[in-house]
Amino acid sequence: MHGLVRGLKLPLMAALLAAITLTACDDDAASSGQETRSLTHAAGTTPIPLHPQKVVVFDTAMLDTMDALGLPVAGVPQTTVTYPPFLAKYQGQPYFNAGGLFEPNFQALSAAAPDLIIGGGRASKAYGELSKIAPTIDLNVDDEHFTDSFRQRILQLGDIFGQQDQARTALTDLDQKTAAVRGKAEQAGTGLIILINGGRLSAYGPGSRFGFIHDVLGFKPAIDLPDKGLHGNAMSFELLQQANPEWLFVISRDAAIGTQGTASAQQVLDNELVQRTKAYQNGHIVYLDSAEMYVAGGLQTFRHLTAMVDHALSAKP
Repeated sequence: MHGLVRGLKLPLMAALLAAITLTACDDDAASSGQETRSLTHAAGTTPIPLHPQKVVVFDTAMLDTMDALGLPVAGVPQTTVTYPPFLAKYQGQPYFNAGGLFEPNFQALSAAAPDLIIGGGRASKAYGELSKIAPTIDLNVDDEHFTDSFRQRILQLGDIFGQQDQARTALTDLDQKTAAVRGKAEQAGTGLIILINGGRLSAYGPGSRFGFIHDVLGFKPAIDLPDKGLHGNAMSFELLQQANPEWLFVISRDAAIGTQGTASAQQVLDNELVQRTKAYQNGHIVYLDSAEMYVAGGLQTFRHLTAMVDHALSAKP
């Protein structure tokens, strides 16, 4: 696996350079005298303002990354949303409430008249309606080709906002940190990532939404998981024990979204079948920051995840 910075294949690099080019203004922009550029993204190609300032962000992974790069954010979803602590400032003023993660407030958005909307994420189905309000782009990362796609999105954000050097520097820094951890993880044995939701388990492998642990940090999968989709693979405690991972990485959806009255991840895993695994017996169950992993999932999340895994690998038994 190449690093996040070095891993972009030449055809994709060429596509990226071609995707972000200055173009003639479209009719609406021309009438206002506003320069645009043409940006190719997950939902198509869109003329966007050359220097967007009033930006509404629905994709929480992109919000995570934009916050890391210090890029301008005017509005975000604030209705029934719980951000991780490092993004908690976006839940109030001076940031405009753009509605919910799945259900944008179209009326409020129209009144706000943003320069640019970064859709995607949980608001992907609203792309068409959002596009009627302002230029809208979808910067979803392709989990099955995470290294290339993640890098491409960060470089695109840097270019959109004139922060290309900052974006490249951030990627270089993350690449150096992940390479150091990968050297340890490749020798650490097998790993398994599980999501706990209402006492039920789902497992995720390489090429999935939580596949960073395998795809970038280098843990060998403890079991072959065919479904790379959003909801993962149903996992019983019996199958977990049979997989017998040497490392178990745990995310709690309940903790991430603040569900009340449910058992903690530690309580759910407190049973005899889990206790038979190598991960339990060697003290290698790692409870990840669920809000970051489930709600955010951008540059800062992966910095924090890399540091957490590094600490776990370096800890004495």
